[in-house]
Amino acid sequence: MRKSRFKQVENYIELFRKLCEGVYQELDRKDPGIQKACEYLEMAQQKAIDLGNYIEETEGEGHKTVSHLEEFCEVLFQIHEEIQSDRGLSASSAKVRIEHCVNNIEKSAHSDIKIKKVAVFLPYKASMWDSLESVWMKARDDENVDDFVIPIPYFERDAEGGLKEMFYEGNQYPKYVPVTDFQKFDFEGVHPDEIYIHNPYDDANYVTSVHPFFYTENLKKFTDKLIYIPYFVLSEPNLDNEAEMDHIFNFALTPGVVYSDEVILQSENMKKAYVACLVKHFGEDSRDVWENKIKGTGSPKFERLLRAKEEEQDIPEEWKKIIMKPDGTRKKIVFYNTGVVAILNQEQKMIDKIKDVFAVFKENKDDVALLWRPHPLIEATLQSMVPEILEQYRQIVKEYKEEGWGIYDDSPDMNRAIIISDAYYGDGSSIVQLYEKLEKPIMIQNPEVLCQ
Repeated sequence: MRKSRFKQVENYIELFRKLCEGVYQELDRKDPGIQKACEYLEMAQQKAIDLGNYIEETEGEGHKTVSHLEEFCEVLFQIHEEIQSDRGLSASSAKVRIEHCVNNIEKSAHSDIKIKKVAVFLPYKASMWDSLESVWMKARDDENVDDFVIPIPYFERDAEGGLKEMFYEGNQYPKYVPVTDFQKFDFEGVHPDEIYIHNPYDDANYVTSVHPFFYTENLKKFTDKLIYIPYFVLSEPNLDNEAEMDHIFNFALTPGVVYSDEVILQSENMKKAYVACLVKHFGEDSRDVWENKIKGTGSPKFERLLRAKEEEQDIPEEWKKIIMKPDGTRKKIVFYNTGVVAILNQEQKMIDKIKDVFAVFKENKDDVALLWRPHPLIEATLQSMVPEILEQYRQIVKEYKEEGWGIYDDSPDMNRAIIISDAYYGDGSSIVQLYEKLEKPIMIQNPEVLCQ
């Protein structure tokens, strides 16, 4: 039984005590209120029947607590008969018998009804699911947990910051992940024990926004524990390097960190960095709050990648045509990553750099296969913040796809691209840390340097 339903069991037991207290008071009068006492007894008996039915809905027939409720009903009936007889019944005698039954019901409810925790996972982009998947799998395999994966909708923003088109990626998750429709889940009624999120920005993101209902400050109303796990991993910071700590500050001071009850980070060192940034902002008196809230126990992204490494990867046929040489041998595959920050900072230089990279790899396509996986929010970011280069970027994507000499990967599964590729090239990114985990070569591109 879920905790929210068990709360109803506790409410019933409390109601029994209140109704029976009414019985005692009526019987203890100089002129006993027999009729009123009988009404209380009848109400208590009906509520006991209701509670028995309620428990059997989830726990099945013949549950031990139900047998105690049946005993309670029998005692209530006997008292009802006795107080209407000529010999009557004292309040103290009724109290001893009734409280014995209610105490047995309460004891059995707490020991014999198995409480199941409800854990809800709220990813918004399917490609970021790897930041929650291993935690969800543990919940899925725990018989004492009811787990729900509820992909939530998000919006792109216009140049003025307003919400535009709504997107929903609930149909893009792996087949082994059962998805629940966010419109059909009763957050208030269920009141999950835990809610997991990977988007920390709420309304502070200039490019996208999850539906406002799922902002962290609002979610806290519907759960006992809100847990934030970043969808990214960062380069491990030097705590004595001011520039690196300033970079971390932007990630630490987000609503997801501030409002959540628990934050799970990639390492103890990253925890120290976050705590230092938060203490710097909120003051030394807040240190204990952040030390207790933030855990540096590791990113699920690493777990998902290492598990995927051992699995056979499903490579699309159109990819195989690009990867394989005519003699049947495999080309070297380079994962090319272009990120949002780089194109925002470099603008036209970055457009020129992408064109230059493609020219070089196209010349060497007989020996090397390029797998381009641009950040999924680049186009939305350009449309919102740098519209003057948007059409150039769209044209680059269009030509690359049409020419067909390289792989364009916009699938939700980033791990597949990481595992099948031999090296990383591109912008600084959290993906770099994943390549480091696999000990594959990494090269960061420089937009200032062109080869053609």
